[in-house]
Order: sequence, then structure tokens, then C-alpha cells
Amino acid sequence: MKILVISLAGIGDTILATPLIHELRAHYPDAQLDALVLWAGSKDILEGNPHLNTIHQRNLIRSSRSESVRFLRALARHRYDVSINTHPQSRVHYRLAARLAGARTRISHVYESFGLWDRLLVNRTLPQDYQQHTVDNNLAVLSLFGRKPSLPQHRLELYLSPAEHEWAEQYLAKAGLAARPWLGVHVGSGGTKNLTLKRWPVGHYLELLKKVRQTWPELAILLFGGPEEEADLELLQREVQSPRLVRAQTPSLRQAAALMQRCAAFLSVDTALMHLAAAVRAPHQIVIEAPTFNRTNEPYGNPFTLVRNPFVAGRNLEYYKYDGRGIQGTREELLRCMASVSVESVFEAVGKVLSERPRKP
Repeated sequence: MKILVISLAGIGDTILATPLIHELRAHYPDAQLDALVLWAGSKDILEGNPHLNTIHQRNLIRSSRSESVRFLRALARHRYDVSINTHPQSRVHYRLAARLAGARTRISHVYESFGLWDRLLVNRTLPQDYQQHTVDNNLAVLSLFGRKPSLPQHRLELYLSPAEHEWAEQYLAKAGLAARPWLGVHVGSGGTKNLTLKRWPVGHYLELLKKVRQTWPELAILLFGGPEEEADLELLQREVQSPRLVRAQTPSLRQAAALMQRCAAFLSVDTALMHLAAAVRAPHQIVIEAPTFNRTNEPYGNPFTLVRNPFVAGRNLEYYKYDGRGIQGTREELLRCMASVSVESVFEAVGKVLSERPRKP
């Protein structure tokens, strides 16, 4: 059997597909099991996964239409028996990619945006469930094979190499953090659609970091983020002006994950790095609730503290569903939404998890 797992949405969504990949390998040990991803970061996450034979990666957004079609039609030469659009991939373009890749059986969840074209592009479907985690929505695909999950437990899978662990140890030693507790902070969020509007205000981060530095002077802070967060990261370093506020220079997401595994606590909104932290079981994970946060995308398999958003007030699915659209609401409304999470509430969560952190003898 030849199976193509398609994960063309966010990098975090690719991490959430890894338990299904492992189950497919357990059920079909001799299958050709490949993955198709959009982002280079998604390929980075899947590198070294022993359950995959090949990882196909192409940024179909940046490629021209003709280049994208040629790439996908080339995949059809592999003659896949089955393709699986993993959860959540709500836009019709994801199912068009599956159709062009040419598997005989093309599986997808059904979303609110599903229409006639979607039903012509795939031929096996199952409902999504907002009351289940995305991992479980993915595992439900096995029922279409007449199978059930067989592994004793499921976890997000990231296979870091000894060299990557060694890199993290050397990085922390060079930064003077090897023997010092440190708080990891990711100030960013996804940049597609209007997802930048779920970021906690940089001014709030600035106030928080100053309070943390004053309260726990022995604690270092490691800032995570990519080029799209550069301006915010520079502002925080400039305004805090502390040698114990360090920018994490990580050439790859795998190296970022190797660092996260060694933090005292990790703070973010719901982002790919939140899922990455869960995959490596970063201790004392803290999540600031954004309107996009819901049962389907909680940190999977890793205990976490959720700082509630009073503006959202449990109405998360009114703001964001997997229907191909962005977060609902005006820019001004969404900025007020994220600003409603007070610095004091996040500071209190940080203080609580730091007080629970076991002290070294």
C-alpha cells in the first residue's frame, strides 16, 4: 500500500499529525508512507521520523499556479492508493492538492465551508468534532480503514538527534544559562490570514518581563521568535536592557525545541511553538488564551496553565472555526481582546509555576 499524509496548513498542525503517522505505520508496517507539507518548518519537524519514507515539501503559496500543478501532478506518478488530508485543513485548496496528487482514495474531514467542489475532490469523508483534540480527529481517520488505534498511548513525536541535544547544551553554556533557571517566551504567532491579531501586546510583554526581572533576579529569560517578530524582540531587549534577557538564535525549529526542553517554564499563545513545546514536554507550559484557542488545539500530552481571556469569555468558536476564514471581528476588537489579558494575570501564572518548580539540591 502507498499512503500520502497531506498536511498543508500550519507547522503546528503537522506536529499534531505525528500520532496518526505512527498509527498508520503500526497498522501497515510494509507500506510506502510519505508526507506532503507546505512549509519548510513542517519538513524540519518531520525530519528523522522513522515512520515516514519520504517527505515532499513545496511552498505552494509562493509558487506560481503552473509550478504548483506540475509539482502535484508529479506526485501522482507515485500512484498512491490513499491520501489523507489531516485535521484541520478546511480550505478547498487543500483538497484540490489531494486531487492533483492523484490517490485513488482521498480522505478529508468535513468542515463548515464544505461545498460541491470539496465533495468532487475527495471521495471519503468523516465529520470533525470540536469537542475532540485535533490528534483524536486525526486518529478517527483509522475507522475509514476499518481499524482502531492500536498503540498503548499517543504523543506528539519529534525525533531530535544527539547532535541537536548537544547543540542546545553548548548554546546554553555559551549564553551563561547552563546552570541558571530560565523562562522561555514566544511573543509571536502565525502570520497567515489575520492571525497576527492573536498576539499579546508587546507593551504587555515588556511590563511583564520587567516585573519578572525585578521579582526573580536570578531567572534568565530566553526570547523565541523568527524574522517576523524581529521588531518586537529588538524593542524588548532595548527597553529591558539586561544581560539575562537573551534572544534565542536558533537556525531551525528542531534546535528551538531542544532548547525548550531545558527551560524552567515556557510562555506563549497558541502557536506552532506551543505545540513544539508540548512535543518535547517543556516543563510548566503557560498559554495565554487567544480567540483561536479551543479544545482541538490545546497542548497535547503536556500539562499546561491557561491564562483566561476575559474578552473571549468562552466564546472561542464564535471567533474562530475551521471554515477557511480568519478570526472574526474587526482589527480594533481583536486588539482589545488580546489586551484584555492583564499583565498581572500572566505574572501570577508565571509566579505560580516557578514556585512549583523543584529546586536543585
